[in-house]
Amino acid sequence: MTTTLIVLAHPSRQSFTGAWAEASAAACAAAGHEVLWSDLSAHQFEAIEGACHFGQDAAGPFDPLKAHEAAVAAGTVPMDMAAEAEKIRQADQIIFHFPLWWFAPPAVLKGWFDRALIHGDLHTVEERFDTGRCRGKRALFCVTTGASAAECGPGGKEGDVNLLLWPSAYTLRYLGFDVYQPEVVHGVHGYFEGSEEAELQARLAGVLEGQAELVAGLEGRALMRFNADSDFDEYGRLKAGVEGFSAFIR
Repeated sequence: MTTTLIVLAHPSRQSFTGAWAEASAAACAAAGHEVLWSDLSAHQFEAIEGACHFGQDAAGPFDPLKAHEAAVAAGTVPMDMAAEAEKIRQADQIIFHFPLWWFAPPAVLKGWFDRALIHGDLHTVEERFDTGRCRGKRALFCVTTGASAAECGPGGKEGDVNLLLWPSAYTLRYLGFDVYQPEVVHGVHGYFEGSEEAELQARLAGVLEGQAELVAGLEGRALMRFNADSDFDEYGRLKAGVEGFSAFIR
């Protein structure tokens, strides 16, 4: 049986993003998946990492990687972190639902990455990228933007959405995940009126209705391309003549 984790990073379950996450969960359940949830705002997930979570003196130096590693070794990982990490371990795939705010995912999702992707548990110095502990797992970003597709494309004034999502995708790549090409719905905001509002609602209803088909076709969906470990030299630089797949590595 496939286990799917739904990660929702939006403060309102009644939003379109929340409804879209519900549609993903329903589609997965209908397909026979075991469905797990991480509704980060509803669960009031603490996004700020710090010494307080590990019983350390906040006035002293704090090294999060060493703190994670020590907590794993001692069996004292904070309960909220441990619960999220366990869901990631159980999941065969993760479907993330979030809007882009200020050209990035909401802060709670970055905080989830910071705290739930535990060093010494889900990744180590030796086990990352091509040797990551999450090899075989896949992830999909279902994302909304307030701007149009043209504004969010190459050359658009809002910035290419694929570049804006790359750091989050590469975070998962670091753990060994394969990452599907994102599903993005543009022009989602609350300032339409009249016929424009009606058109938006009809368009969003179509997205929700089509989510079951999207989920059913995930195995055939294209993946984001990342450079293999062997593409880099001993200094961690892309080897001469090797193609880079992102403006971030070129």
